Amino acid sequence: QVQVVESGGGLVQPGGSVRLSCAFSGSISSLFSMGWYRQAPGKKRELVAAITTSGVTNYADSVKGRFTISRDNAKNITLEMNSLKPEDTAVYFCNVFASTTWGQTSDHWGQGTQVTVSS
Repeated sequence: QVQVVESGGGLVQPGGSVRLSCAFSGSISSLFSMGWYRQAPGKKRELVAAITTSGVTNYADSVKGRFTISRDNAKNITLEMNSLKPEDTAVYFCNVFASTTWGQTSDHWGQGTQVTVSS
């Protein structure tokens, strides 16, 4: 079993900032990457930012220059979200791409945390 837990989020005004954190635990033998995805109502889930175990990052064009993903330690990541816009409103999901001790390589997801940008 792999558990992924997000924290942070909430209601923020346009131009404001929010910090999301994610931690995982469980039977992981090899970690490949961690990242954040988001899903707005009526839209598909999309990549926001990801970071590999070697520190290589990848961002959606819509968040470049505003969001920063970082690794706090081997099992925690943080997403700093600045200059937020109403279109950033979505449920944000933490993703862990890893192999388990029983040999399965797959995505593992948190339950999601709501970020609402509104005045």
